Amino acid sequence: MNLLNESHLIYTHLAAKTPPFEKLKDKDPRWKKHRGVEQRNAGLKWLRENLILNKNKGVVYFMDDDNTYSVKLFDEMRKIKKVGVWPVGLVGGFNAEAPEIDTTGKVSGYKSGWKPDRPFATDMAGFAINLDLILSKQDAQFSYKMAKGFQESEFLGYFVTKDELEPMADNCTKVYVWHTRTETPVIKGELPGFEV
Repeated sequence: MNLLNESHLIYTHLAAKTPPFEKLKDKDPRWKKHRGVEQRNAGLKWLRENLILNKNKGVVYFMDDDNTYSVKLFDEMRKIKKVGVWPVGLVGGFNAEAPEIDTTGKVSGYKSGWKPDRPFATDMAGFAINLDLILSKQDAQFSYKMAKGFQESEFLGYFVTKDELEPMADNCTKVYVWHTRTETPVIKGELPGFEV
């Protein structure tokens, strides 16, 4: 909250609890449960209730607390007409997962460490959607019924086909977002004079 207040950006801070049946237990691997379903759907609901189709401009991007972003990524998003895609660094066991681009400039497949044959084999950090598409497709949302690891694919399927994706970041050759993961730090003590 302090970061948002100090940013001087216009924002709305939403909160949504993950239901108990989807909460990870201490020893559970991260992939065992869906994450972010309630939170992303709360954001989509707010947009649809507060913004107007063809009047408000922008893109919808699902940022995560375990990613690191270059400001260049947000410059790229300004170009999106429907759905823009780009590589994500340090994900899937690769230095970067990325859409593969053919000689016509279209997405032909994906370099992905996990199920590259998914309809949209991308990380949540690897795409953004034009706001008008979000507002025009009222039924598009995330679900606990989606197969594990298919949230991105099923959600993007509401809006575009693979042929309609817009390769960004110099034709998907540059990495402007990295999955650096947020982990609980081990604190050995506190140094006086620092406000956290």
